[in-house]
Order: sequence, then structure tokens, then C-alpha cells
Amino acid sequence: MEIAFDIIEKNGLIFAFLFIGLLVLISEIISKKILKSRIPGSAIAIFFGLILGYWGGFLTGGEKGLADLPLFSGIGFLGGAMFRDFAIVATAIGASLYLIIRSGMLGFISLLIGIVLFFIIGVLLALAWGFRDAASLCTIGAGACTYIVGPVTGAALGASSEVIALSIGTGLIKTIAVTIFTPMAAKRIGLNSPESAMAYGGIMGTSSGVAAGLAATDPKLVPYGAVTATFYTGLGCLLCPSVFYIFLHLLFP
Repeated sequence: MEIAFDIIEKNGLIFAFLFIGLLVLISEIISKKILKSRIPGSAIAIFFGLILGYWGGFLTGGEKGLADLPLFSGIGFLGGAMFRDFAIVATAIGASLYLIIRSGMLGFISLLIGIVLFFIIGVLLALAWGFRDAASLCTIGAGACTYIVGPVTGAALGASSEVIALSIGTGLIKTIAVTIFTPMAAKRIGLNSPESAMAYGGIMGTSSGVAAGLAATDPKLVPYGAVTATFYTGLGCLLCPSVFYIFLHLLFP
């Protein structure tokens, strides 16, 4: 057993890939077999990750969560800024210029409305939780956009790890809510055409939540909702730590 632990500690990054892969696999099984795809596997995996991070920090009293345990030290590198930014860029590379042009003004307007709306909601939540500094308010507001925009913004602004965790949790709750309530509200809001799906994807923004929700509503609408939802993250990462932060800094110097 000691030999096995020594091998794992010396190959921490490889073990981290294996561990995260198993976590994602289990999350996907739970999503499809138990929850009937009502909640996407990515959201379940993030939820498990938050629990494991808290558990690791509780055991060690450290600041890196599960990565403070020698056995899981590679997770700290795997979850670092380099791999995070690489994942974001890799997602954007799969986008089609033709589809961007096709979404046109409808997609652009829905993106702006969605980002501004959820950012304001996130900032109001942060104010209710007692935060008053611009960096924390902006990070949690960005997290309300998506659970990717939150940590990217927090890292850029130097927000604390607690605030970044709150931003991820806020985005995760949004993803689950969008997944569950999309098929329930589809008829009432007229979500039955490619145009409405593009507008919905732009306003909601969370790619996994929109895709899962539209799949439960009408699988034919998924590509259209994914078009605008894909660019929501990129636009959020651009606006939140720059324009929105400057505005908040003026209000909360």
C-alpha cells in the first residue's frame, strides 16, 4: 500500500486525471440512470467537487481544499489557472462563424440582456450576503452568469477563495434551475422554434443547463440554444472583470 501511495504522489497529475475522470463518469451515470438527465452530469460533478474540496479543507485546515492532501496534490495543478483557461479556449474553438452570423442581432441582444440581468441578480445576492467591495460583488455577479465566468473574474480581480467558491455555487444553482424548469415553462414562454431557442440560450447562458433543458423539451432545439449559450461565457469573461468591475468600483470605491 505504501508503494502505491508513493507512486501516486510522484505522478500526481496523472492520478488527478484518473480521479476526475472517474468522478465525471459516476456523475454522468447518476444523471442518466437515476435522475433521467434532468440534471446534467457536469453540474453533479461540480457539486461533488465542492463537497470534496470542503472535506479536504476541513481535514487539513488548508486553503487548497482536497489538493492539501498529499494523495490529491495533482488536483491543485489540474484545477489551476492554466488548465482552466485552456478549457475555455478549447470550448470557443468549436464554434462556427456561420452560426454566429446566423444568430445575428437576435443572438447579440439576447446575450447582452442575459449577462446584464444575471450579473445584477448576482450583485444583489452578494449585497444581501454582506459583501461591499467591488471585487467580491463583481465575482459573485459573474458567477450568477455562469460557474465559469465567476472564477475567471475572481482570479482576474484577486478575489478570495471563499468568494470564488460562492460564485461557483451560485452558477451551479442557476444551471440546475435552468435544466429543471426549462421543459416545465417551455409552452408558457413560447419556446418552440429555433429563433426562440437562440434567444433563450443567449439570455440563460449556461451551456450545460440550456442544452439539457432543451433536450428535455425538444431535442431539435438544442443546437440553436447552444449557439448563443456558447458565446455567453466568452462575452461574460470579457465584460465582467473589465466594464462591469469598473462600474462597480465607482459605486463601491
